[in-house]
Amino acid sequence: MKYEEIKSLSVNELKTKVAELREEIFRLRWQRERGQLENTSKICNIRRDLARVLTAIKEKNK
Repeated sequence: MKYEEIKSLSVNELKTKVAELREEIFRLRWQRERGQLENTSKICNIRRDLARVLTAIKEKNK
């Protein structure tokens, strides 16, 4: 997800996106522990997206 896309979202949409991304990370970590996750770099990419969204929320709150 690109930062330009994230900046165009409202604060409420960003908050729901944070919840979705955290749930996705949880699911991927669960799959990794069970040995079902083939592409482990997905977790890293989702974490980066989460950081981008959290940064956008902080910028909009200023």
